[in-house]
Amino acid sequence: MSEVVYEETATMIAAGELQSFVPFGREHCRNHPNAFNLQLRELQPASELWSSDGAAGLVGSLREVSLQERDREFWQLRKGCVGVREEDVEFEEELYTAGTVVIWSQGSRTQASNVYKAFTVDSPVHQALWCNFAVPHDKKDEEEVEQTVCIIQSSCVNVHTVGGKDFISPLPFQVSDVWATKFGLLLERKTTMTDVQLSSPGEPLPTFFSMLHPIDEIAPVVCKPAGVHEGSRVQYASDATIKIVFSCCQPSLVVTYDTIHGTHSVWVLRKVTSDERSSVLRHPADPVGTSLGVVALGFLNPYLCNISRLDSPGGSGVMGTSAVSTSSPLHYSALHGHQSRLATSSPGSHSRVHSPSISNMAALSRAHSPGMAAPSLSGASRFNTSFQSLSSRGQHGLLPSLNSTVNETMLVPELEPIVPDLCMEQLWSEAVTAGCHRQMSSQASKVFLSSDLCENRYLCFLVESHQQLRCVKFIESNDTCQLIFASVTSIPAKDAEPLQNIDAMLVLEACGSLVLYTGVTRVSKVFVPGLLSPTFNLINHLPHLSTPLENVSTPTNAGSRHLQRLDEAAMPSPVSELRSPNIKHHEASFLEDYTFQQATPHIHALRDPVSNRVTLELSSGSMLRISIPEIATSELVRKCLQSIRFILPKEAAMKVLVKWYNIYNAPGGPSAHAEWNLFVTCFMTLMGYNTERLAWTRNLHFEVPLSPVIAAKKARPSDGGSDEDWDYLIGCHYNRQMNCPLVCGPSDSSGANKTLTAKTVSSPPSPSPELEGSAPLFPHIPALFYVLHLLYQELQLNELQRARASSLVCLLQQLASDLQLEEYVDLYWRDYPSLISSFSESCHIDQALFSQMQRVPFLRAEPPCLLSWLSSCLRGEEVPPFPYLPGICQRTKLLVLSYALYIAGDENATSTDVSKYLVKLSAGQKLRVSEHYRRQSSVVVKSSSGSLAEQLVVWLASEGFTLKDLESVPFGVALPIREAIYHCREQPCSDWSEEVCMLIGRQDLTKQAHKMTLAKSKASVGSGLSLEPPATTEADEEEDGMSDIIQEVTGLIWSQDLRVQEVRRLLQSSRPVRVSVVQLPEVSDHEYIEEKENKLLQLCQRTMALPVGRGLFTLFSYHPVPTEPLPVPKLNLTGRAPPRNTMVDLNSGNIDVPPNMTSWPSFHNGVAAGLKIAPASQVDSAWIAYNKPKSPELANEYAGFLMALGLNGHLTKLATLNIHDYLTKGHEMTSIGLLLGVSSARLGTMDMSITRLLSIHIPALLPPTSTELDVPHNVQVAAVIGIGLVYQGTGHRHNAEVLLSEIGRPPGPEMEYCTDRESYSLAAGLALGMVCLGHGSNLIGMTDLNVPEQLYQYMVGGHRRAQAGASRERHKSPSYQIKEGDTINVDVTCPGATLALAMIYLKTNNRSIADWLKPPDTWFLLDFIKPEFLLLRTLARCIIMWDEILPNPEWVKSNIPQIMRGTFDSSDDINMETMAQAQDYITAGACMALGLRFAGSANSDAFDCLYEFAKSFMKIMSFAGTAAVVSQTGYYNLQTGLSMILLAMSMVMSGTGNLKVLQLCRFFHKRTGGEMNYGFHMAHHMALGLLFLGGGRYTLSTSNSAIAALLCALYPHFPAHSTDNRYHLQALRHLAVLAAEPRLLVPVDVDSLKPCYALLEVTYKETKWYEETTVELMAPTMLPELHLLKRVKVKGPRYWELSVDLGKETRHLKSILSRDGVLYVKLRAGQLPYKDDPQGWKSLLASSVNHHNSGVRTFKPEAISTFTSEPALISFAKFFCKTSDGMNSRGDSLVLFSAMLYECVTQECPEMLPTYIAIEQVAGAVRRGDLMETFALWQMRLVVELWDSRVLYGRSNCHEALLTSEFLPVMKNMVDVALDGWLQGNSSLLRSYMRGEALSRNAPSAMLACFLVYRSIPCLRNKHTQLEGCTSLGDLLSRSSQLGVPLRDLLRLTPVLLGSASGPQTAQGFPPQTF
Repeated sequence: MSEVVYEETATMIAAGELQSFVPFGREHCRNHPNAFNLQLRELQPASELWSSDGAAGLVGSLREVSLQERDREFWQLRKGCVGVREEDVEFEEELYTAGTVVIWSQGSRTQASNVYKAFTVDSPVHQALWCNFAVPHDKKDEEEVEQTVCIIQSSCVNVHTVGGKDFISPLPFQVSDVWATKFGLLLERKTTMTDVQLSSPGEPLPTFFSMLHPIDEIAPVVCKPAGVHEGSRVQYASDATIKIVFSCCQPSLVVTYDTIHGTHSVWVLRKVTSDERSSVLRHPADPVGTSLGVVALGFLNPYLCNISRLDSPGGSGVMGTSAVSTSSPLHYSALHGHQSRLATSSPGSHSRVHSPSISNMAALSRAHSPGMAAPSLSGASRFNTSFQSLSSRGQHGLLPSLNSTVNETMLVPELEPIVPDLCMEQLWSEAVTAGCHRQMSSQASKVFLSSDLCENRYLCFLVESHQQLRCVKFIESNDTCQLIFASVTSIPAKDAEPLQNIDAMLVLEACGSLVLYTGVTRVSKVFVPGLLSPTFNLINHLPHLSTPLENVSTPTNAGSRHLQRLDEAAMPSPVSELRSPNIKHHEASFLEDYTFQQATPHIHALRDPVSNRVTLELSSGSMLRISIPEIATSELVRKCLQSIRFILPKEAAMKVLVKWYNIYNAPGGPSAHAEWNLFVTCFMTLMGYNTERLAWTRNLHFEVPLSPVIAAKKARPSDGGSDEDWDYLIGCHYNRQMNCPLVCGPSDSSGANKTLTAKTVSSPPSPSPELEGSAPLFPHIPALFYVLHLLYQELQLNELQRARASSLVCLLQQLASDLQLEEYVDLYWRDYPSLISSFSESCHIDQALFSQMQRVPFLRAEPPCLLSWLSSCLRGEEVPPFPYLPGICQRTKLLVLSYALYIAGDENATSTDVSKYLVKLSAGQKLRVSEHYRRQSSVVVKSSSGSLAEQLVVWLASEGFTLKDLESVPFGVALPIREAIYHCREQPCSDWSEEVCMLIGRQDLTKQAHKMTLAKSKASVGSGLSLEPPATTEADEEEDGMSDIIQEVTGLIWSQDLRVQEVRRLLQSSRPVRVSVVQLPEVSDHEYIEEKENKLLQLCQRTMALPVGRGLFTLFSYHPVPTEPLPVPKLNLTGRAPPRNTMVDLNSGNIDVPPNMTSWPSFHNGVAAGLKIAPASQVDSAWIAYNKPKSPELANEYAGFLMALGLNGHLTKLATLNIHDYLTKGHEMTSIGLLLGVSSARLGTMDMSITRLLSIHIPALLPPTSTELDVPHNVQVAAVIGIGLVYQGTGHRHNAEVLLSEIGRPPGPEMEYCTDRESYSLAAGLALGMVCLGHGSNLIGMTDLNVPEQLYQYMVGGHRRAQAGASRERHKSPSYQIKEGDTINVDVTCPGATLALAMIYLKTNNRSIADWLKPPDTWFLLDFIKPEFLLLRTLARCIIMWDEILPNPEWVKSNIPQIMRGTFDSSDDINMETMAQAQDYITAGACMALGLRFAGSANSDAFDCLYEFAKSFMKIMSFAGTAAVVSQTGYYNLQTGLSMILLAMSMVMSGTGNLKVLQLCRFFHKRTGGEMNYGFHMAHHMALGLLFLGGGRYTLSTSNSAIAALLCALYPHFPAHSTDNRYHLQALRHLAVLAAEPRLLVPVDVDSLKPCYALLEVTYKETKWYEETTVELMAPTMLPELHLLKRVKVKGPRYWELSVDLGKETRHLKSILSRDGVLYVKLRAGQLPYKDDPQGWKSLLASSVNHHNSGVRTFKPEAISTFTSEPALISFAKFFCKTSDGMNSRGDSLVLFSAMLYECVTQECPEMLPTYIAIEQVAGAVRRGDLMETFALWQMRLVVELWDSRVLYGRSNCHEALLTSEFLPVMKNMVDVALDGWLQGNSSLLRSYMRGEALSRNAPSAMLACFLVYRSIPCLRNKHTQLEGCTSLGDLLSRSSQLGVPLRDLLRLTPVLLGSASGPQTAQGFPPQTF
């Protein structure tokens, strides 16, 4: 008890907000449907209910469950967590459990409780608790916290996260208790009988286990006991006698109780270090029991081991029944499957699967048997106390009596320890009670952390057997995980609960009264209205227990019971056995309770504390919820108390705070407005003042009831009182009546007070009242005064708290005058002249007493004044550091450092040089002054970057300063900060954090930064952004599959015409086509129908080719709804014949239709539908399977859909199980789609599982002896390309080798590999090219393969090489069908080899390889090569020589060999046909290369060049009449060349929707007859799709990977008909998607959230072809490829500038582009968007261009709303700038306001409007002379000084300053004139002040103070320098220089000062205007 220092015995406080409490869950449970379910369930036979507890004991156990058992209820409350609710309301959360129901509800004071979540589980709930699990992020170190509710049942734990995930973790043992910790759950194993039977003495089983996440396995906890004895090694926590009684997260502690010694220990819980982990796992497994037998055998401990399945069935019989008798769930799982698990080497390697789908599956699979610990899903079997434990010990011979057969039949189990995750390290333990005279303490029934008002922290635990609350004080050391535990204090208590937010705890004493403690200091009793404390008199007679019982006013047996309890508390007696420790649960005998009910109910326990509210359990069984009042409600009092606590020694501070708390909260205490008066009275009394004697404090009493006790009597209900009340009155009421309201003195006896009273009353009022030197705070007066002065300076910096400063100033001036600090008094007088001059009294302090005061070193004669400090900083003078209180004067610190950084220009002010500008006030006794600058590091890093303004803004934001804070900073002080913000707003950095962007008022950037952080969430175009496609009206529009293109954006890009609608018309395939055939007279009807159907067949060739283009057009434009299947438009192959619109159908049987004609087109249709899905959509495995069509004819479409999902990356989510399902169906198309899709989704990852999947389909990758699988040819082709995709760019040696040999794979003997060999060889070539993409000659480790030479041979022919290695067996017998001999069949291998070379050497500019690919230069050789191959060779050669491609016709022609260019004699024997074809194909190849080189660049030169060639080809084709040319070249060849040129053009113009290309595409669309086959249509519509890629949002990239994809997709041999896959697999056409990348930048107005136009400035980096260039683009626009750019900038004047520097990093811009390219822009005030005002003639500034300065005059305030969206400005214009009938305002002020508004809008600083108005108000007030306080004038002075420093000293150009106009000079002049005018009339007053004379009462002191402040004249009273009596101006200047008066202000004074010698006449005749 020694530490209970200071207690007020006779005080009492009232509890507030009384209300009866019923847990909300109880009410809700009654209506919860679950009760009904239970009854139903009881009707079922019991055996069906459970399957976990072992069937034998099951039915019996169910019968035992009585009804009460089921309705056992418990609940807990906590303070509401932020993550759960969005609003900032303080609320409580309750977790209520009854039976099988758990209800989580929330409610606040303002809002009734409501259910947040309710859970019903299968078996009775043992425990429910909140727990936070940490989930590691994928790549980063930081962890995400998941808030969960854990519900513990007998056999499993259900975990439900707030985010909606559910987990079920089986429990491998019975759990007695579960605790939530910082890391997860801590489980305490129930010790069962089997333990005792099975464990040998040396080998106990662990008792504590941890579960870090519901998916992780349960691991034992290791402990590290304190002490030097041998047990201090790390070991498993296996002592069954230790029970956990408490755990908490902050700090991470666990409190345990030792049941044998009866002591409590505190442990810190932390992650295991690797050393500890290895030392626990490394113990030798020798059979000899060492001294540490625990650990030695611990290795073999079955609890810690994985045990493989027992092979012998006989093993189970040996055991007998002894072990199974306990029906623990363990045995069940023991009998069923012991899974042997792989070792997990470290906790880091636990894989956690976070996909909800998997956890749901897990939950489903477990749900079939609710109680069963599913062994298959967790290593549950490892904690078995069953047979293995015997067998393992049997091996060691520890049980020699064991039957020998066991040893033979049982195999040795494989053992493998489980890795522990957490470690408990002992920090402190109670001393063991010596001897037996003291009884052992029982287990603590409650443990909690509490802190006192002086920030000491305690760990308290309630020992009920001793009725004690033991409080252990602890300190956190610098090393955060170490806590130092100090002394233990015991408080007599029957129950206790902490009150977190008022730093106190409520203690229920044994006698039943409530007492409030803070830490171990007793504060006061708590009076609960309506509840009498049962024995008031007992408490007073504690020392003599012999009080007769008759005094007690309660029924006798109640009294005796109380006595008996008191007895116990005083001396332990045997009677205490009657009280079982859990008396809380009303388990005392029924009789006792019954007798109690007649008496007044009294408090019998406390529970559920939340912040300052707590529940009282009454003896009657009902519950009351009360709240304990706070220490102060007014902000000012709270701040003063903080400051007092900061500076005083702890004991003194505690006294003051406790004293104040009691006075403030006495029953019926003061109302809030009187709080300050009460505080002043209390505070001054404690310092020794007699507040009755001072006039101003005496006035305070009229508002305060004189005696709190009288009010308390009124409040108390009038039931029978007790002696206690009378004692209370005698003790204090008399004093209070006689003396000042608050007696001071710590606890001096009342006698002393009475004598003091008598003295003061008898003597006549003396001239100056004395101070009482014995008052507790008297020695500390100087320190307290100084602290409060600094607080006063702090309050002045906040407009919202300045009013409070004026009440504080009265107290300060009283103290200052009594301490004889004249300069301080002068300072206060200057601030509040009218207020201070009314004070005259001062109290006398005896000289002798002065010496008692502690002189504080920091109290200087010159008062620290922040405003003058800032002012001298602005004037550029040297400034001393300014004192501040850490933690209290935050704003002082911020502003001082801001000025130091921005005005004084010290870059290190905020980091290393803080001490130059701030001096920290430290109370010598304080421990926690080591508060250092927190976020230092983050700021220091950036100091190099940018200007001072940028540094200031970044620093302020990092300190948590916001715009809202800035509004409360006074306008003069805030001006420099506003200026810095204004500069930064002009040119912000793109990488600033969200807070900085908020601070500088750039919502566009904030929103962008916000999007950056929320990239995970909805990826559509921003929140609230209506970029949804508009709903179309006609029904048929819907199903064309193109309705999702965002109209708002396309409408901005192509605003002049309807090209998007035209593209939709061209690409739609869902409506019947028009078949117009004229019936000639000679044609019969039947022939006419055939003719129509033939025509339809031709048109259908086109319709079937459309989906390939449509997929590209609608790319990534749709976010599917997870509950609906994807809409797939029909592929409509019917027609309508005009004029009667009759149906024409192909299936009528009149004409022959090729079989399977529609299979590939419907595949393409599926791909087109699937490609609409954007990569960022939420797609999961279930939804993919859900789309599977019912009818088999749609299977091809679904196959395409799967491929599309792979191309947009969603197929990675498809479960392996489903992939297997699809492939086993054996449907060829599905396999193709799936293989290509999966490989595209895993592009370049070398994923092993996918490799296996692909290898099954490629015979060459299987071992030679494997079974030959019958894989369809096209599937093999797809799989080969898949290998290329998965290994793209990796240069994987084995795959390259296989693919190289596959290019020339010979046909096999049995007709295998004989058909469509070309496409397989091509695929192998393309795949080889992709694997070695761009590696060139540095193919590492492949030199022996001679890849280039081999490819060259494949290209030009020659002898076939012998097959090496594995594939030799396979190809030993030649084909019986195809006679190839031993030469290479070039026709098959050439295309693949050519493209493989091209891709391997892509962009390497390797001339030697390129020369291999030159077209032959002799006619003879030219005849040997197919013209088509010339196209490929030219293409290959050009893309190898990438840098030589030039966008002009000359370069294209330069590819044609010399021999073809000259003029030919007819005599030469030249085959004209060969030449023409060769020329055309070479030209087409070069054009194709040009297209790839400039893909997506919209390069105009490249486009013009290609357009010329397209026109010349068209011209040749249009000469079809003059058949000579065409017959030579052949229509097919011309058309192929033309298609390739068209594709090249659309590649260059990709995504731009160029009209000329669109016209060409439309021209070809109309061509349907003749040789225009399916393949050409496909090419033309692909060109159209590329032209409008992704609806204009996507374009092509030219990265290596993109070029490879384009080569696969645009291979220049198109299918002849819809089933043709001979040369090239049709599915590969869709790989073009892999080359698409989003590069459309859409500016979105941040206010209206609508897309808009904005001017961009794009700067290209310098390259060898061009200098650094800057172009202007009007966005929305396609950006060039990002690696070419230096920076992108949004240009003014319409929008705020914003620049993204790509030199630093492109990630930011990439993420913007990937999220639909939304770039938020903010319209400047006074500007209109381009859409409304294309030329910029309507803007606010435009009107002022023609005649200077007429802008203000022509400005109409009404029009403001069109120019700015700031609501403040609009309403200001409405109310202050228009004449309204209600206002009799003067016209000039209206004009002035309008001018201010105009300036704010045009200058782009609307936030300056309040500053303008404030300046105008100050000037007006000075002119009228009615300023009561000088604060506003201070601000004016700061504004003027800032302006001077900017303009006069030219520190920066004046146009950068914020206040630029003539406004400030005018206002300044107004103030000057007013003050000069006053000076002329009152110069004598100024003189007398400067002489230091006292002013008379009626002098106009207010104006004098204004003059002194504005002219910055220092206080001259204590200065030796006298300014008066100077003879000359020079003399005056020399003297004033020491005082630091600015020259300009001094000149205003000269007439007064110099004229003082010769009287006032000269002063009058010396007009101030001359200066």
